[in-house]
Amino acid sequence: MNKALLVYTTFPEMDIALSVGESLVRDRLIACINVLPGMRSVYGWKGEIERAGEVVAILKTRADLKAEVAAALRDRHPYETPIILFITPEDADPDTLSWLLAETGG
Repeated sequence: MNKALLVYTTFPEMDIALSVGESLVRDRLIACINVLPGMRSVYGWKGEIERAGEVVAILKTRADLKAEVAAALRDRHPYETPIILFITPEDADPDTLSWLLAETGG
């Protein structure tokens, strides 16, 4: 049986996150994107310490789409090196999993 997979990433602004997320939903690579505004980040980048406003995005997909989602996200993401973290839930509510699989063609 296929399992749920969450993908954590960040974007520079809400509209970009929603646009990329919508394209991934339309392509049935993800069932949903949740975008959380107002995050402040401090990070190391090319030897410098940077500060930036960002939005968090959590994408809901299925485990067997991991490679396709990562490739599509890298291709559509505005960052040179986007953060793409895969989070495997221990379990999922059966109705949630059914919806997720249906929306991603699984």
